Order: sequence, then C-alpha cells, then structure tokens
Amino acid sequence: MKLKLIAASVLALSSAAAFAEQAAESPWMLFIRAAHLSPANESSGVAGAGNAIHVESKTIPDISIRYSFSKNLAAELLLTVPQKHEVTHSTLGNLGTFKHLPPTLFAQYHFDTSSNFLPYVGAGINYTRISNVSLGGLQMDKSSWGGAMQVGCDYKLANNGVISVDLKKIYIESDVKAAGATIANVKVDPVVFSIGYGFHF
Repeated sequence: MKLKLIAASVLALSSAAAFAEQAAESPWMLFIRAAHLSPANESSGVAGAGNAIHVESKTIPDISIRYSFSKNLAAELLLTVPQKHEVTHSTLGNLGTFKHLPPTLFAQYHFDTSSNFLPYVGAGINYTRISNVSLGGLQMDKSSWGGAMQVGCDYKLANNGVISVDLKKIYIESDVKAAGATIANVKVDPVVFSIGYGFHF
C-alpha cells in the first residue's frame, strides 16, 4: 500500500513538473521595447537632388509578438502606433511632417546554444501606411512595401523572461508629389536599434 502511495505521489509530482515546464515553454512571447530609428535619408529627383530631403531620427516605443514553431524557427510581428516625423530640405528648411505606421513580419532562425544568450537572425516584409501628410502642399504615396532584415539576441532570465536586443534594417520609400507629379523619391530605409523585455504568455 505504501509503495502504491509513493508511486502515485511521484507520478503526481512528475505530472505537475511536466505541466509547469510546458507552461514555461509557451510558444507565444510578447516583447516591449524602446526603438531608435535612424533613417538613411537617400533621396533623388528634382526636389531631392543630392539627398536633400531628410526625415528626423527618433526613439519610439514598440511591441512585437513572437510565435515559435520549433526550437529554431519562429515568426515575429513588429507593431507600434503611428509615428510623427519632421521633414526638412537642405536648402528650403523645414517642409513639415507626416505620420507612418510600419508593421513588419519576420521569419526567424534561432541558433542552438547551451547558455542564456539566445542569438537569432530574421528576414521579412514591411508594410508602411503613411498618413497626416503636412508638407506645405506636397503629397506622399500613402503606402510602401519593402523587405526587412534583423539580427538579435535574447538573454534568458530566471523568471522565464528575457532581455531583448536587436538591430533591424527596414526598407521604406515614398514618392513626394506636387500637383500629382512626382518631384522626388525618398528612401527612409531606417536602421532600428531596439532594447526591451520579453515574456511568455
């Protein structure tokens, strides 16, 4: 009888431990980061000759959701709220502002490691929605599609969370127009450095 009781207790404890481990290894993670955007500011055309048009650098909040298909393969959707940017011209000065919303989806490969450092690389696609354009009568294309690249590392913490650091290159461009005619093409193409916290849910 005692042996049966001990065996049942061991089985119950093992099942509880296995359940806790599975819960800790949820494939879903949420990341909250601070991200610094440094636009490439490459422009061409009449109004953009000599890379004359510049979009400001800024630091913004972002969140992302990651789903792990396996130990090595994952997908991560980068989200934020619409961000307002100031635009200047090298000779004309301040042109005005616009807002952009740039959700980006990455496919990631996570490298095997026996330490708490969990490096990965990613590649994906970006869709940027441009709105609230106020550039003194000039217009911009309302949307942009482009590629994206990512390299990052998570540092695993004891509480099942991670400190997340990554570097992304996101390809965003738009035509600037006057009276419907394109006068410049602006490649924002920001490099984005992010740091934050992630946790399973």
